[in-house]
Amino acid sequence: MSNIIYHVTTIAEWNEALKNGFYEAPSLHSEGFIHCSKAEQVEAVLERYFKDKKDLVKLVIDTTKLTNKLQYDFSPSVNEVFPHVYGVINLEAVIESVAIN
Repeated sequence: MSNIIYHVTTIAEWNEALKNGFYEAPSLHSEGFIHCSKAEQVEAVLERYFKDKKDLVKLVIDTTKLTNKLQYDFSPSVNEVFPHVYGVINLEAVIESVAIN
């Protein structure tokens, strides 16, 4: 299994993370974790949740550098297992940010 996972967010939220020193998605408070994807899942996630959204960025995360728990959980709605980070994502774990549009 690859040590690289991905998270899609807005450029504004990423810039906020750079100021704060860590990345925190709204789902951390509402669901207890930050949704991430494996490489082969990113396109479908973009299609499902970010269609018609602009100014997006894909965070490339090295899981070996995460300071919070990483867990792979089954998502019954799409019948797949997704990586979830149970806590904030420390900036040292984000090895690249790629503009999507």
